Amino acid sequence: MALVKLADAYPNYKQEIFGGDDIKGYDVYTATDEKVGSVYDALVDETGRFRYLVIDTGFWVFGKKVLAPIGRVRMDYDRHRAYITGLTKDQAERLPEYNDNMTVDYDYEERVRGIYRPTTTTAPVSTSTYDRNTYNYEHDRSLYDTNEQNHQKIKLYEERLLTNKQRQKTGEVAVGKHVETETARVSVPIEKERVIIERSSPTDTREVTPGAVDFQEGEVARMEVYEETADIQKKAYVREEVSIRKEVERDTVDATETIRREELDIDVDGKPMINKKH
Repeated sequence: MALVKLADAYPNYKQEIFGGDDIKGYDVYTATDEKVGSVYDALVDETGRFRYLVIDTGFWVFGKKVLAPIGRVRMDYDRHRAYITGLTKDQAERLPEYNDNMTVDYDYEERVRGIYRPTTTTAPVSTSTYDRNTYNYEHDRSLYDTNEQNHQKIKLYEERLLTNKQRQKTGEVAVGKHVETETARVSVPIEKERVIIERSSPTDTREVTPGAVDFQEGEVARMEVYEETADIQKKAYVREEVSIRKEVERDTVDATETIRREELDIDVDGKPMINKKH
């Protein structure tokens, strides 16, 4: 089974798996509280399940990097520690060394499993029931299961859809005014007075008595003459009022996304008492 490093399987593993935390660098202790090194990396199989922690033993075994099956590990996230059950300094020295450039194949894993497998009083547990073509991790459930027996703390995560709104400018309306010029024509009726002088011969030609007529010079008849002129002026009036306001149109944006959620799987062997607490 192909194994890959944690960051290769989950590039965003800090957020996706550990809620922003990073197990790399966690201190590693034995069950007797003896510090043996720190977490260097983790190895994941093709299904995405954790199989090993890579432990940098530091000065404990002269800087040697070894693998610890995940079923033998108890994580203490509050104290940033990992505890390995059943690991002794002698076992660590006998474990095959791990390096970043190697391929972790079946033969290498068998060497690791051979150190961690429980033994009877006479010999290790038999491995004759499988070979490289038939082996799967169910053959060593005690090494790879994360269960209550090993006090393994498992974090279950789920994805949620988070919504947010951003306000962005989509346009602009500018309202102004300009002056248009045109020629206006009006008609104003006006009146003008004219003097008409008419001369006529009298029909009565009787003789005027001498002395009855007083001939004088400078006698004048006056008549005033008027006419109207057009008085045209320009005045400004309010023709129209324009008001500007905004209205908010509300709409609902629907989105569909596939989200994931982890559920706990419990494999029960026999008839143990299980107390499920919520």
